[in-house]
Amino acid sequence: MIRKIFRFILKAILAFFVLSICSVVFFRFVPIPYTPLMFIRLYDQVKEDKPLTLKHKWVPMEDISVNLQKAVIASEDGTFIQHNGFDFKAIKKAMKNNEKGKKIKGGSTISQQTAKNVFLWPGRSYVRKGFEAYFTVLIELIWPKERILEVYLNSIEMGDGIYGAQAASEYWYKKDAKNLSPREAAGIAVILPSPRRYKANNSGPYINSRKNTITRYVNNFGPLKFKEEPKEGKKKK
Repeated sequence: MIRKIFRFILKAILAFFVLSICSVVFFRFVPIPYTPLMFIRLYDQVKEDKPLTLKHKWVPMEDISVNLQKAVIASEDGTFIQHNGFDFKAIKKAMKNNEKGKKIKGGSTISQQTAKNVFLWPGRSYVRKGFEAYFTVLIELIWPKERILEVYLNSIEMGDGIYGAQAASEYWYKKDAKNLSPREAAGIAVILPSPRRYKANNSGPYINSRKNTITRYVNNFGPLKFKEEPKEGKKKK
């Protein structure tokens, strides 16, 4: 009996690794239609007797304004292009805050948020965080940075029932994601920590102040480079 249980557990673990790796490889190339959070929010809407709302429209990276790309990096993960999935300084700071407030919070990079949004469920348990770390390593190994950001911008919650850059741009500003101005992009970026609480337009003083800060970052960001430039010595003659 013990051997059978052991074999079953071993097979389950092996199946998990195979399925998870195959899923990450598959979504390296294929648009992600829905995420677990979208269905959880629909369930919450039914439970709270609210109208069912799910607006999501996948668009390629070239159809997402570089202003929004810069805005979310400035707002959510300033070292996104440099790190390998984890910002250990932010994690250390979050751990100190957690010790004081006895909560698990903060420190998540764009890569971690993407792993959570696409493959997992919301929550702050250590088990969920462990799975999040695993999928973060996978997508950093298999997806280029540009793909991680593309998936993030297409799947993140950007309003109550609003998911992804295109749906958010249409909802908040009545325009396509590729046409967002720096301030409009900042408006979407600053509500990401709590998109069902804050508004990207007609905002209060706190959000407007954050918008001003992120807009300055976007305007001073410079070119957004995902790939390392070839060194002079390595160029072919």
